[in-house]
Amino acid sequence: MMRSPKRFREVCVVTSVHPAFDTRIFHRESKTLADAGYKVTLIAQHDRNEVVKGIKIVALHRPRNRFTRVFGLTWRAFGLARKQRASVYHLHDPELIPIGILLKIMTRGKIIYDVHENVTGQILEKTWLPRCLRRPVKNLYALFEQFASRFFDAIVVAAEDIAVRFHRKPVVIVHNYPLLEWTEGCSVFKGSKSAPEVIYIGTLDRSYGIEEIVRAIRYLKSDVHLVMIGVFKDIDFERRIHRLADNRITIESWLRHDKILERLRTADIGLICPLPTPNNIQAAGRSRTLYEYMGAGLPVIASNFPLWREIVEGNNCGICVDPLNPKAIAEAIEYLVTHPEEARKMGQNGRRAVEEKYNWEKEATKLLQLYEQLLSQ
Repeated sequence: MMRSPKRFREVCVVTSVHPAFDTRIFHRESKTLADAGYKVTLIAQHDRNEVVKGIKIVALHRPRNRFTRVFGLTWRAFGLARKQRASVYHLHDPELIPIGILLKIMTRGKIIYDVHENVTGQILEKTWLPRCLRRPVKNLYALFEQFASRFFDAIVVAAEDIAVRFHRKPVVIVHNYPLLEWTEGCSVFKGSKSAPEVIYIGTLDRSYGIEEIVRAIRYLKSDVHLVMIGVFKDIDFERRIHRLADNRITIESWLRHDKILERLRTADIGLICPLPTPNNIQAAGRSRTLYEYMGAGLPVIASNFPLWREIVEGNNCGICVDPLNPKAIAEAIEYLVTHPEEARKMGQNGRRAVEEKYNWEKEATKLLQLYEQLLSQ
């Protein structure tokens, strides 16, 4: 039986992990679909039901812990999603795989599984999981993911290193590149402040080189202000970082999409120095922060992994350093601060690279083509 025209372009986007205004889920993918004429319902953690920018948000309560999220919130999301009777269900979290299978069996909708991270790589680095169990759990998850993917109509991934995990279904790489509007109103390296501002945006975790970044500030001769924006996952590590931080370092909680843009517009240098774990080494293609720094016209200091060097040094938009060496990070900051004209050129190069190739507008075309293909079948 043919779908009725009324339902043909109805999309239900579901996430039990991310907040409603997640950058990739809301500001990029959902907004792109809504602007293209799709009727979009987003089921996500939020404090109320509302319609924002043409997107209907159906609120999920925030869970008390991981257990209630996985075993409670996901099934609440399933009940809400099934009621939407959408033509496409676009799921964003590994824990939603079981309900994706059920939605495929119980509805006539197309199922898209959107993979943001290299989950199998992350499992090998989970410190709360006993080391002896990590590889078996990783292998078990990989088998389950391959089995489940047979029920889905398409897989969307954020980078090439994720795409290689899927073989049976159409796989579309939709990178986490910034909207071109991020380049508007952003001036490249200012160099006129008494204390230039270095910014880090992202998870405040050991594996992201946070301690090394904080220690690097101690080596600086120039008067520099470091702003770190993100969320700690480990209370003991948070306390350690606060003890190490001096008055040149400001640590802020995670900000809304528009507030982060404001902070990028006033910053001078962008830092992204994850440690050399197998997962991080391959993460350049899915690093939203790296491309947002570039789009904002900031010279970048990044880890010296091959893929990262290809992007940063290949576009001459920053400096790559050993992320395990705080002194090397400090020397890169010092160089950019004391060579403002070169820093300004790097910022211009990064912005140009985003305008020409690393932008969401190009990725949006791939997403819309996938939807048209699925709904024409």
